[in-house]
Amino acid sequence: TADELLHVRCSLIHGISGPVLRSLLDKLFEKTVITGAERDSVDGIQDQRDKARFVIDTVRKKGEAASSEMTAFLLEADPFLCEHLGLM
Repeated sequence: TADELLHVRCSLIHGISGPVLRSLLDKLFEKTVITGAERDSVDGIQDQRDKARFVIDTVRKKGEAASSEMTAFLLEADPFLCEHLGLM
């Protein structure tokens, strides 16, 4: 949920890997959680932590359904990180 994402935001920003972030972006775009313009904005950001920050904050602002989808995709892509963050 949005509250859970806010709670683990810093740890997620520092813990997510580049490949997992790219996979997460692809899933979020595929399921229309994020728009093409939002995805393009992420592609324009150089620093990986800034990319993660942008994605988390963008999805959180879209509410519970979007946040739940992101958490589910993250769990699929990196179950170990999710367990570490307590998102199971």
